[in-house]
Order: sequence, then structure tokens, then C-alpha cells
Amino acid sequence: MTEAGAFLEAFSEEERATLAPLRFAVCVGRFHEDLAERLLSGAREGFELAGVPASSVSQASVPGAYELPFAAKLQARTGRFAGIACLGVVIRGETDHYDFVCAEAARGIQDVQLGTGVPCAFGVITCDTMEQALARAGGGKRDQGRSTALTVARMALLQRQLG
Repeated sequence: MTEAGAFLEAFSEEERATLAPLRFAVCVGRFHEDLAERLLSGAREGFELAGVPASSVSQASVPGAYELPFAAKLQARTGRFAGIACLGVVIRGETDHYDFVCAEAARGIQDVQLGTGVPCAFGVITCDTMEQALARAGGGKRDQGRSTALTVARMALLQRQLG
């Protein structure tokens, strides 16, 4: 049995060559600054694994996850990017605010990709505790930044194959 996520990371030389000349964008919510940096580091690794040079990845920072869809839309409208990785962290608090932010960030990012035709990947960690966020921001269980970059690279490849 193949390991979970193997497809995401296995890029052929042909796929890497297709991705190498493309430009990608990363939008990152910086409400949790230390986690944002970890997510960005993972995204850089993911793009590198896919064959995308660091010089071909642009970055836009926003205050938090709720602002990610607007930043992604601005970047998509430029026509310069083959895909956009949206990164952030929302940790559950004592109010319903968490539910609204998570749902609207997800819906908004999906709306951007469906409305513009530019692939956008949802790399927002939605969790209950800081420990869970740390584990998913390159801390062992999963590297959400890396996975998001790999996902958007895969979707850009699919768009070119079917496009």
C-alpha cells in the first residue's frame, strides 16, 4: 500500500520542468506571526520540491485568515500567477468568532479560484489549541505550508494538462 500523500510529493522531471518557468503567489495571514513564518518555510520547501525556484514565488501578507480571500483575488487578477497558496492559522477561542472566520476564509478562497480560474489552495490550519497548530505547521504531524504549496503546484499542472 502506498503511503498517504505520496502523489502530492512525487513530481516527475517532466512535471518539474513544466512548473519551473511558472510564477506562484503565497498569501499568508500573520495573526500568529511565529506560525506564519513556519508555514512560509514549509511552502518554500514545497515549491522547491515541485521544481519552482524561490525567485518565482511572490508573497503577500495580511492581518489574518479572514483577509486571505481578498489578497488571493488581488493576486489572481494580475494574471501573473499559475496558482496561489493561502496560509494562516485560526485557533478556537471562547466565542463563535472562530466558526465565522474559518467558514468565510474557506468559502472566499474557493470563490476566488472558481471565479478567476487561478488555482488556490486552502492552507489554513483550523484547530483547538496552539499545540495542534504547532504540530501542523511543520512540527511533526503535518506541514500545512508544504502541503499547500504542493497542492497548488499539482492543480497548476492539472490546469495545463486539461487547459
